[in-house]
Amino acid sequence: MAKPATRKVVREDPVSRAFGDRVRILREQANLTLEQFSKQSGVSRAMLSKVERGEKSPTIGVARRIALALETSFSTLMGDDDAPRRAFAVVRKDQRQIFRDSKTGFERFLLSPVMAGMAVEVVLHHLPPKTSTGKLPAYPQGTSKHVLATHGRVTVRTKDTETVLDEGDSLYFEVDVEHWFENKTARRCEYYLVISVPPSYGRRSDGKA
Repeated sequence: MAKPATRKVVREDPVSRAFGDRVRILREQANLTLEQFSKQSGVSRAMLSKVERGEKSPTIGVARRIALALETSFSTLMGDDDAPRRAFAVVRKDQRQIFRDSKTGFERFLLSPVMAGMAVEVVLHHLPPKTSTGKLPAYPQGTSKHVLATHGRVTVRTKDTETVLDEGDSLYFEVDVEHWFENKTARRCEYYLVISVPPSYGRRSDGKA
């Protein structure tokens, strides 16, 4: 007698689910079909569909392309628009917005509060040995990053440059070009990013954050 087929149980990741819901809502508010969204972001329609359903956790590069196509910030996609808006805001360690790449183990922690229209983001990256963030798309012109290496060694790369930062080293560069971060060593590296964006970035053309 044939055994009944075993159904595979997929455990839903609440972070992926929340991220996907936010992407879908913003796409619908922008009156974009999945096909149009795919063309604007450079991400396949199949991948976008899985992201919106919470079935796929995108790499940071893909997530950044999605944010740019929706004319919003990565932090807005990860955050909660219902959070209180105030001039004085504390972000506790256990309240940080976290992005994790399940394939590489790369972790991105948002240290600054999620507030619409903020011109600066403070971020902490943990990059495991022999891994990379993957290529990150160019930001809008006028955006810059300050990088401070605090543990191990990180390599900051663009198409034409390669800069190695040891513990305590810092770097400033404009990020209107494709760029990425690499850990070529055998131990984990950690570095902080201060991202300065143009005043209009993070707000949609219709005035919505």
